[in-house]
Amino acid sequence: MGTDASASAVDLLRSQIPFQTDGELVLPPRGVGLVLVDLCNGFCTVGAGNLAPVAPNKQIEKMVGEAARLSKLFCDRNWPIFAFLDTHYPDKPEPPYPPHCIIGTGEENFVPDLEWLEKEPNVTIKRKSCIDGYISCIEKDGSSVFADWVGKYQIKTVLVLGICTDICVLDFASSTLAARNIDRVPPLQDVVIYSEGCATYDLPAEVATNVKGALAHPQDLMHHIGLYMAKGRGAKVVDRVAVEP
Repeated sequence: MGTDASASAVDLLRSQIPFQTDGELVLPPRGVGLVLVDLCNGFCTVGAGNLAPVAPNKQIEKMVGEAARLSKLFCDRNWPIFAFLDTHYPDKPEPPYPPHCIIGTGEENFVPDLEWLEKEPNVTIKRKSCIDGYISCIEKDGSSVFADWVGKYQIKTVLVLGICTDICVLDFASSTLAARNIDRVPPLQDVVIYSEGCATYDLPAEVATNVKGALAHPQDLMHHIGLYMAKGRGAKVVDRVAVEP
C-alpha cells in the first residue's frame, strides 16, 4: 500500500471510530506519577533485535524525545517515576512474539537517551516478563509493586508514555483502570495516556504477507486504535503536557 493509500486508510478509520482527546494535562505540584512502558533498545533502537525498528522511525523517535523531556522534568522536581523494562529469559518464550529483550543482550536496557534514569533516586525500575505491566507487578503473595508505589507516593494521576500503544501500553492502562474500579490501587483516580509520547511498530500488509504467521500492523492505524481502545476503557488521552505555573 502506497503512502497516499495508507494515509487515506488512516483517515477512513478515524472517521469511523473517532474520539476526542482530553486536550492538555497540566501537571499539579503533587499527586502525579510518570509511568514509562518499555523504553528499551529491543523495541526502540534501530537494529537492536527481532522487534526493534529496522530503520529510523519518526513516531518512535518522537516518543523517546518526549519521554526524555518529561523524565527530566519529573526528576528536576523529585516527582516519582515508575519505569517498566521488558526483560525475558531465553528458556521462557512469549508467544506469539519471537525472542526479544533477552536478559544479557542489551535489548532489555533503557535506550541511550534514558540510561541516566538508572541513577535517579525518584525512579523505580520494574523489569517485566509479560506483556501486561500491571500483572507483572503482582507477587506470589498477592502484593503489588506498582500498587505499593502508588500508595507510597499518594498518586492520584499516572501519566503513561511508551511502546507499543496498542499492546503493552493498552494492556497496562486497561488492567490499572480495572484495578482502580475495585479499589486495588488507592488513591489512584486517573490513568492519562500522552498520545505524543507513545508509539507502536510498523509492519505493512505487503511485508507481513511474506512472513509466516505474521499479522499486518500498520503503524498509524494501530496507534490510533490503541488510543481509541484505551479511551473506551476509561483512560484519558491527552496530546499536550504542561506544568502548573
